[in-house]
Amino acid sequence: MTANHNVRALPGAFPLHQDKDYISESEWVIWKLLCRPLSSLPENTPEELSAATGGQISVKRCDELIRIANINTLTGIGTWISRLLAETGFDVNEVCDKPAEVLLGQVNNRLGYALCNEATIRAFSDLQLQWRGEEQQASREV
Repeated sequence: MTANHNVRALPGAFPLHQDKDYISESEWVIWKLLCRPLSSLPENTPEELSAATGGQISVKRCDELIRIANINTLTGIGTWISRLLAETGFDVNEVCDKPAEVLLGQVNNRLGYALCNEATIRAFSDLQLQWRGEEQQASREV
């Protein structure tokens, strides 16, 4: 049985799959000069990454970038919602484990408006079920 990755099609839902730039142009230049693709950021600690940039990117921002990259590895999640979740303070484990209404409610609170509505919460909850199913499948294969 294949996973249903069509949750983004729910009417009125925030486009959970959508990608948007989440680094500034100056950050992009720094990572390019260091020959570091964004997907490789989780291989280091925030302190190591900040040191590699000569302190041009703060430890706090490096931590946020690592969380964005990790969240973005989840099936059906684009960089836009990954950034919003990371900026709200969540990491990939919390994104998988906390109830969707808690996660997206806190995103809405931080933004000051309801970006994520009930349809988005349902779609996100469906994705969480898929991730848990993928996790269970992987543990059975080991």
